[in-house]
Amino acid sequence: MNNDVFIDASYIADITGRSKSFAYKVMQSLNDELKQKGYITLRGKVSKKYFEERFYGLVEGGNKNASLQR
Repeated sequence: MNNDVFIDASYIADITGRSKSFAYKVMQSLNDELKQKGYITLRGKVSKKYFEERFYGLVEGGNKNASLQR
């Protein structure tokens, strides 16, 4: 398991099954959100934790008893 703090477009493209072009747009959008919140960002990289929170809706300390509804 890879515990990188930052991820790049290749990682996002693999996870989403989309092109690198799409992944770069996602990264730019996420980095813009982080900048508006006052965080420093790196061009071509995005926080893995922030990506997972926004993409999967993961929140640290969230409801562990939650279930998927069908």
